[in-house]
Amino acid sequence: MSEKSFLNFERPPLTVMVQASTPERIEELMSKSVPEGAEAFGMQFCRMEPHYRNGETYRRLFDRAYGRPVYVTNYRHGYNKEKSDEILADELLELAECGATLCDVMADLFDRQKGEFTTDASAIKKQEKLIERIHSAGGEVLMSSHILEYTPAERVLEIALEQERRGADICKIVTGAKDMSEQIENMRIINLLREKLSVPFLFLSGGESRILRRIGGELGCCMYLCVYEYDSLATRSQPLLSDMVKIRELLLKNG
Repeated sequence: MSEKSFLNFERPPLTVMVQASTPERIEELMSKSVPEGAEAFGMQFCRMEPHYRNGETYRRLFDRAYGRPVYVTNYRHGYNKEKSDEILADELLELAECGATLCDVMADLFDRQKGEFTTDASAIKKQEKLIERIHSAGGEVLMSSHILEYTPAERVLEIALEQERRGADICKIVTGAKDMSEQIENMRIINLLREKLSVPFLFLSGGESRILRRIGGELGCCMYLCVYEYDSLATRSQPLLSDMVKIRELLLKNG
């Protein structure tokens, strides 16, 4: 790659999520992940203790990411529970200005909704303005909707197309599946998104079956989200980096 970006990988990158309460722990996880095959990093800043949340810390972490692009989120949980969406948006813009590669804009930002998708015209205009400002700061934008339950293909496509229309460089939708039949239907949805979207996408599913998190990149998703190890802040549904390296190698070998 000639520059840091999530839009020019030849194959879906192994993106290691490095959630931590301190910058030192993030640096530790990155240093351990690089020799094991990490190709990008994801940092969820809602998990970081508030006194570390400043431009100096952000620039330091992005500079020490071993030349890998960094995906950042600033969700409403963790230390962000009491913050307004306006504050979350300002903080996300600051992350872009400090060098974050890809910024996660929730699709219900400025109008909180179950499933993280708003149709409120005023909120949408604010989102579009924020996306423009992130782009002006040199950042890329992923727009996310965490639905967290099984969702019909037509609805998933409708949400993704609207995320794209609002200016997202990458669309992210997380649904659910309570059995294998629903997980298989989710695989069909990936093919539909491949056919209809003009931008890359990340489609994930929680629940009893999590096949998509392990083979989604080979089906059409733009990246894999994984973790180096299962510590207290790691997302348990995200597979281990060591496992993903093996799985991807086997899929490429036999593809």
